[in-house]
Amino acid sequence: NDSTYDFSSYFSLIRDSHAGADICIANMEFTTAGKPYTGYPAFSAPDCYIDYLASCGIDVLLASNNHIYDKGSEGASRTIHRVQSHNGLHLCGIAADSDQMEQTNPLTLRRKGMSVSMINFTYGTNLGADSHWPKINYMSDRQRIKDALDRASDADLVMVLPHWGEEYSLVPSESQKTTALWLAENGADIIIGTHPHVPQTLETVTERNVPVAFSLGNAVSNMSAPNTQMELMATIRLVRHSDGD
Repeated sequence: NDSTYDFSSYFSLIRDSHAGADICIANMEFTTAGKPYTGYPAFSAPDCYIDYLASCGIDVLLASNNHIYDKGSEGASRTIHRVQSHNGLHLCGIAADSDQMEQTNPLTLRRKGMSVSMINFTYGTNLGADSHWPKINYMSDRQRIKDALDRASDADLVMVLPHWGEEYSLVPSESQKTTALWLAENGADIIIGTHPHVPQTLETVTERNVPVAFSLGNAVSNMSAPNTQMELMATIRLVRHSDGD
């Protein structure tokens, strides 16, 4: 009756890894659009799930994905408000207005004297926006992504986090591969993808040897399709050498 739920089992075995990271990033493939709470195919999670994610040490939630407009633009706006009301929790890939888009695309955080810039975009959405704002980033808008990469160029690490690919495919599509190459050529230092719900290959692209994890699979899932309960977590370690590199 009080709209609270016990999510404590979800990350109980990996929350130490979350909490121990200087920046922990998670794909937010749901909204917090309010009651009635709903599951597939149009998601609205209880507000207290955001509190749980924050308590596990998650710092950044990725919002450019195919489910962010599941409850329309109003649901996306409420999601922004709910996440931003939690001190220390950041959204990437969505903005309530033009000022916020400028500030968070890319989203840049500093930790221990190093800066990390994050860019998040999606191949599309299941339902379209029904108002001008909030806006997300689309994979087809190469100019917006290029502009974000240019603004991120001074960061110590430029991380691109695309929502892309074919669901349930264990290998990346040609579209993923060509997009990854374009991202690497335009300034991405590392690329980590979501959406297929299963793990995909890890490769390196261009002479810069940019690592690409095409898909990590699900972190939490009750899917029954093959491989959808095989999950990966990427850990990135940054080291600054005495010469400044």
